[in-house]
Amino acid sequence: MRLIVRWLVNMAALFVAVSLLPGLHFTGTIAQFAAVAAVFGLVNALLRPILAILSCPLIVLTLGLFTLVLNGAMLLATAWLSGRWHLGFRVDGWWAAILGGLVVGLVSTVLTLFVGERRERAE
Repeated sequence: MRLIVRWLVNMAALFVAVSLLPGLHFTGTIAQFAAVAAVFGLVNALLRPILAILSCPLIVLTLGLFTLVLNGAMLLATAWLSGRWHLGFRVDGWWAAILGGLVVGLVSTVLTLFVGERRERAE
């Protein structure tokens, strides 16, 4: 259940980013958009931890701002894979990817706060 909620949150966050930003484009069906959200989730689960460890000094040096570049890289990787698999998701460049990563991150955080699992307090 948690995986499905996370996938739906990714889907909604990507939808908001594609709707708001002129540098992110999607042309396709809802099933293709669901596949793009799944690809985005896989890229974040597999590639992001490796890049975060490798870029840890830059993240510390920039007081966390380099994570915006990482978020943009995740969107660019998703767009690249989506292009290879003809899913219809495209990002126009680094600035669009960085802004898209910012929007996806903010929307994802807000949605996770609203629909996230309630943790029971240990008594």
